[in-house]
Amino acid sequence: MNILVIGDVVGDRGTDAVLDNLDALKRKYQIDFCIINAENACSANGISRRKAEALLSAGADVLTLGNHTFRQKDAYTLLAHNERIVRPINYPPETVGNGSCVVEKNSVKILVANALGRVYLENVDCPFRELKSALEKSDAHIKIVDFHAEATSEKRAMGFYLDGIASVVFGTHTHVQTADAQILPKGCGYITDVGMTGPYHSCLGVDKNIVIDRFVKCSQSRFEFADSAANISGAVFCVDEKTGKCTSAQSFTVLPGEAV
Repeated sequence: MNILVIGDVVGDRGTDAVLDNLDALKRKYQIDFCIINAENACSANGISRRKAEALLSAGADVLTLGNHTFRQKDAYTLLAHNERIVRPINYPPETVGNGSCVVEKNSVKILVANALGRVYLENVDCPFRELKSALEKSDAHIKIVDFHAEATSEKRAMGFYLDGIASVVFGTHTHVQTADAQILPKGCGYITDVGMTGPYHSCLGVDKNIVIDRFVKCSQSRFEFADSAANISGAVFCVDEKTGKCTSAQSFTVLPGEAV
């Protein structure tokens, strides 16, 4: 089974890039299942009903989130009523929504789990224990993890920790694609960060001049997403449906103006 993962969709530019190119990407890589991290899809971060419905209608099977999960006011309703939108599993048990979901595609059960790292991020429960417990309890044929974390060391550790349990562990959050798509020793497909889908000439999606002023002038201007044509970053993993092990892993980037 070929699984497409698209990295942090940023604002309208990133959303439009996905809507315009997702069909072509799925045809190119013969995709069976698609996961999109959409926690920055809105102009002020977070996910809204309009953006969620657009991405799901375009062909995403599951949307994952991260530290901006509840930035939009309708996020609570979305998480309460749509199981295919997954928030970090290591939020407190009382938090609305689910940290994982199981979707059946082509008679194959696929579990998708989302977790939030703790290095330089929020004070949440242990992502390692929460993910391992959820994956071990599931009878899904394929188990996929979006680890939304800042530190590369924490992501790398998670990959090895879940190797042999998860089919795929991919990182999100840093908006910079890493060059380490690989298969770990026990058969887990892995990449530290799949990168960003959003304004290409920007600082992680934000207007570059605002960020430069922060560094040079200690300015506290409000972040705004850049108005630049978008790139698309992601990865494709092939997973054996019988063993649940990954057989190939590759990253990709589509630059503005490039054909898929």
